[in-house]
Amino acid sequence: MSVTGATASKQNPLQYVTDLLNEMRAKGIAPKLRVLEGEQKPVCVFDGREVINLASNNYLGLTSDKRLRKASVEAVRSYGVGAGAVRTIAGTMKLHMELEEQIARFKNVEACVVFQSGFTANAGTVSAVLGKEDLIVSDELNHASIIDGARLSRATIKVFKHKDAQDCERILEEHANFPGKKLIITDGVFSMDGDIAPLPLLCDLAEKYGCIMMVDDAHSSGVLGRGGRGTIDHLGCHGRVHIQGRSARPSGRWEGMYAGRET
Repeated sequence: MSVTGATASKQNPLQYVTDLLNEMRAKGIAPKLRVLEGEQKPVCVFDGREVINLASNNYLGLTSDKRLRKASVEAVRSYGVGAGAVRTIAGTMKLHMELEEQIARFKNVEACVVFQSGFTANAGTVSAVLGKEDLIVSDELNHASIIDGARLSRATIKVFKHKDAQDCERILEEHANFPGKKLIITDGVFSMDGDIAPLPLLCDLAEKYGCIMMVDDAHSSGVLGRGGRGTIDHLGCHGRVHIQGRSARPSGRWEGMYAGRET
């Protein structure tokens, strides 16, 4: 039976979303946003209840640091409350450039690009440097943002066993004649277990097989290395990593950026 005219116009093509949400609510698994009232503190108010906050990234309490509060207020007075445009059009401020230059010097790299989050840094960077004719060799426990970035690139993706440099080399040997560019990508410190990648061994493989070496240093920046410079510094791999990222969040001083080739 076909449905036409006024009957068809009354149908809601998104009804399935409502049905799914109702089903999830009935099962008690529907997502619910926790609403913070006031500041991010060790003890704060969510949904009208005072609770101990164990879910925040504000590890060092920098969101309420007096120095950062003062700097933020001064920035608002000088620049307003927003850029007014995306960076590629008219939204790149002097503050952006100063920040990127400072980060590049701190990380001992050629250049830096700041993203609004660590997730967009990975998703945007991987898909920008590689295309469908290229190869990505990725640790099986890499962060979801790395996985999404790899998929967006449309490159061929091969996954090696967690922290297993031998398995990574097996894949590279099998694809020795691959015509496109090759990228080895790993977290520096893995987000779930806190273990550290065998970065020197992976750098050896990148050099041996002519690969781009990329490290997401989100969870080691501000923690490992001299002054919190990250895994590359901690493991003595300066000059061997072509692209490195960090997503320091409020536990450090910056939010989601990728530094370029090391100098």
